[in-house]
Amino acid sequence: MTHSRFPRALVALACAFAAASAMAQVASKPPEPSTLQANADMAKTLPFADRGDFDDAMRGFIATVPDALVPGAGPRPAWSMKPYDFLKADAPADTVNPSLWRQAQLNAIHGLFQVTDRVYQVRGFDLANMTIVEGDSSLIVIDPLLTAETARAALDLYYQHRPRKPVGTVIYSHGHADHFGGVKGVTTEADVAAGKVQVLAPAGFMETAVAENILAGNAMSRRSQYQFGSLLPPGVRGQVDTGLGKALARGTVTLIAPTASIDKPTEARTIDGVQFVFHLVPGSEAPSEMLMYLPQFRVLNMAEDVTHNMHNLYTIRGAEVRDGNLWSKYIDEARVAFGGKADVLIAQHHWPTFGQDRIVDLLKKQRDMYKFINDQSLRLLNQGYTAADIAETLHMPASLSQEWSARGYYGTLRHNAKAVYQKYLGWYDANPANLDPLPPVAYAKKTVEYMGGADAVIARAREDFRKGEFRWVASAMNQVVYADPSNRAARELGADALEQLGYQSEAGTWRSAYLVGAMELRNGVPKIPGGSSANADTLKAVSNDLFFDFLGVRLDAAKAEGKKLVINWNFTDSNQQFVLTLENSALTHIAGQQSGADATVTLSRATLDAVTLKETSFPAAVLTGKVKIEGDRSKLAELMSMLDTFEPMFPVVEPRAQPKNQ
Repeated sequence: MTHSRFPRALVALACAFAAASAMAQVASKPPEPSTLQANADMAKTLPFADRGDFDDAMRGFIATVPDALVPGAGPRPAWSMKPYDFLKADAPADTVNPSLWRQAQLNAIHGLFQVTDRVYQVRGFDLANMTIVEGDSSLIVIDPLLTAETARAALDLYYQHRPRKPVGTVIYSHGHADHFGGVKGVTTEADVAAGKVQVLAPAGFMETAVAENILAGNAMSRRSQYQFGSLLPPGVRGQVDTGLGKALARGTVTLIAPTASIDKPTEARTIDGVQFVFHLVPGSEAPSEMLMYLPQFRVLNMAEDVTHNMHNLYTIRGAEVRDGNLWSKYIDEARVAFGGKADVLIAQHHWPTFGQDRIVDLLKKQRDMYKFINDQSLRLLNQGYTAADIAETLHMPASLSQEWSARGYYGTLRHNAKAVYQKYLGWYDANPANLDPLPPVAYAKKTVEYMGGADAVIARAREDFRKGEFRWVASAMNQVVYADPSNRAARELGADALEQLGYQSEAGTWRSAYLVGAMELRNGVPKIPGGSSANADTLKAVSNDLFFDFLGVRLDAAKAEGKKLVINWNFTDSNQQFVLTLENSALTHIAGQQSGADATVTLSRATLDAVTLKETSFPAAVLTGKVKIEGDRSKLAELMSMLDTFEPMFPVVEPRAQPKNQ
């Protein structure tokens, strides 16, 4: 994802991705016999003859465009299903888990669909769905996808087949970017400001929409490349699916602030003749999220709380752990309130479920899935089992294990069980040997030394590889690589092991993570520019308080050692005041106060955003009068010189230079 202000960067990024993809394709290897056997065994365990989901996914189909092609700003399209033509084969490729292959085929279905009278969805034009409800005189758009390009294309497809009513309302179901980032593809900031279009969101939307992606955003962005496989070419030996949808679109991520919010736990509103009952579910799949029931049409929209797979209690790109017990309760509340009144259940991913009995059954099973993971993980940790023990021990009950909607295509039982442990007990398993172990590189060197040296470890690992013990080989080779990143044999064998694990993975996220890891062990970290979520739209959602918190995250403690300074900040547009204090290598701030400071900075938030986006600098803004500094001007420059910049493409499967002791 990149902002349209940087077309050259977009072109460079696209070319670099293409180069990385080419490397991945050339270096891939065929499946080992044990992988072929594992996938063949998987095919015998699930009801593949059940084609009900395919019928549901095609029901109400109206039309699409060839390959769902959406042009982009550069040489690569913003979206295309053409690279996934390999999924048209009836039989799964031998390098793809057959269960994941089935999910990938379902997620490859694209186009405009009629859900019921006056309710439509565009699916397969981005990771998420766009839901369009026809009001009396305008359209109500629920979740305008990730990018303006795909959102505009989805709305254009709708207009090709339905009356051209203007968009009058945009609803964000929750604060993840794939559900709001395309808003400027369906409306404009000017129309919203003029009152022609209203934007509705759950309470707390703006505060949470960007917060988790700011303070740890650089690390999350890099880890997302592993989760979503964005560095991999689509193909039978590459990226196949995310589980939740096909992939992330590439284009312009935008944001328009809500004009109104849903604040009550349950709130009824009529929007252009359409009755909505909103049900807040904060802290479920997102910190700020809401479900919707449309009584006129007997449609229940479960946003992202009920989809056709197991979701994440912990997402492997990194995020706060979600509460499985609370999530389960919200689903049951929706079942009791709306389950008996709904003829169709939709979500902002995947395909609908039709029929009241099937809807209630789905709600019960999704409710019980999250409750089972939460409670059984807690039961085992209370017996003294560690997170790894629980992940290895826990298995879904037979009544759920055969349910396609409970399969781990996006989240998995193994890492969700560990998430419950993390939520309640944290990273420490109470064994003092694990309280303060050696750091990874030192640990790896001692481990390899104890095992008789790298050559001995690799020789034994080759034997285990032939036996199909890929989990162990990947772990052992990780130790050798961390002990000596230049050991080519260890890198290649580790990559081979990760690749086989990817071929066997049912979860699209795990497959991508394994295959990206294999690619980078073989080829190194791709030399591509890192993306950034910072643009003029998203910065508006960053409060001044969060901005100063992030400055604290960027402070290089070594550079700040022994220094002390105080800077007052006055924002002319909001009349907010802050005092920022550097002391003891920590940067703190207090809102609503000023003190006897070294310097006082007066500016608008728009000017601060322009500095952040590198459209200007503090010295340049001082010269133009957009920033006024009273007192010692050098103190602001001194503070800026202590702030760290983050390397977007840091190493993951090999060590990086270790930070100095602080």
